[in-house]
Formats: sequence, structure tokens, C-alpha cells
Amino acid sequence: MEGDHFPATASWYQPASPPRDACVYSSCYCEENIWKLCQYIQTQDRYPLEECYAVFISNERKMIPIWRQQAKPGDGPVIWDYHVVLLHVSSRGQSFIYDLDTVLPFPCPFDAYVEEAFRSDDDIHPQFRRKFRVVRADSYLKHFASDRSHMKDPSGNWRQPPPPYPCIETGDSKMNLDDFISMNPEVGWGAVYTLSEFVHRFSSKND
Repeated sequence: MEGDHFPATASWYQPASPPRDACVYSSCYCEENIWKLCQYIQTQDRYPLEECYAVFISNERKMIPIWRQQAKPGDGPVIWDYHVVLLHVSSRGQSFIYDLDTVLPFPCPFDAYVEEAFRSDDDIHPQFRRKFRVVRADSYLKHFASDRSHMKDPSGNWRQPPPPYPCIETGDSKMNLDDFISMNPEVGWGAVYTLSEFVHRFSSKND
């Protein structure tokens, strides 16, 4: 990261989260990391929870490139099956992305994150183009559930060590992660966008 000139977060902006190294984090459990971040914001008085969203990034083939990820040093992208970040739409007119797996600032101004991490669909084969399920943080906290079964191999062994806290579940479900990863707008919660729609909806450049 030395020598990179990352965009500075606006001086007036007070992050909605603790510093990155103080956040709840388990590698390869981005959906739970963001759920915990939403929970933290809910317990604080700094920003209304209604300004925050969980953003699931995937597509029909579950193959999406994201650049500037810690898992891929250098200029190449990581090809994730899905990824999850937090979006804060500030009442002051600028949005910020919280990505616990990026080398970009935490948080990062929305437009800078899009430019650095998503780049453009123009140079990406259609099968790799990203879609975005944007779910209000309060709805995410209420409805998301995961028994972590997707992180076990056929023999029942963990592919990655699970988080140290109990599985997240609701009164209605112990596992609905696939409904959040799905980019079928008829399924699950929130709204599904293409990259251009996502940028048009949340970019400060469109104000």
C-alpha cells in the first residue's frame, strides 16, 4: 500500500464504525462481518441505522471480479462468488463504502471505491458483470440467518475457521444466505441493481 495515493475521506465525516482493526472480523465470512457492523451502528447514536445498507455483490454465475482486495496483492482482481460491504448514505449528501477486505481506506468515499474496486462493466465479459442487492441495515439485522453450512466441505470440515460467536438466526430461519446472494429480484429482501444503476442511485456525482 505504500506509495498508493488513496482518496481521503471527507474531513467532516466521522466513521460509523470502529477502526478496521477493532471491527468484528472473520476471514471469508463477509456477510457476518457486515451484519456485526450493522449491529454496532444500531447500538451507537452517531448515525441513524436507516442511512445504512448491506450490499451483496454477485451475479447469476457467482463469479465477480473486485479489485483492491487484500486477498490479491497487486493490480489484479479477486474473483469472488459473492462479497458483502456496508453502504452509508450520509444525510450530508455523500455516500461511503465499508469493506473489511479492501486495501482502500475504511471507510472509502463511494465514488472512489466504485472507480478503484469495481471499475467499469465496459471491459468485463458479460458473464462476470456484477449485480448488487441493497438491503436496509434494519431489515438485514431482522431477517438474515446463516448456519455456516456453506463453509463446510463434503466431509463436514470447515473450509475456513468459523467466527467465535454463535450462528446468526431468526425466529423464522436458521439459513437464508442464498436468498441474499441471489440476484433474482423476485427473491429475498432489498432491491437488485446493475453496476450502472447502483452508481446512479448512490453516487454523489448525481446530486
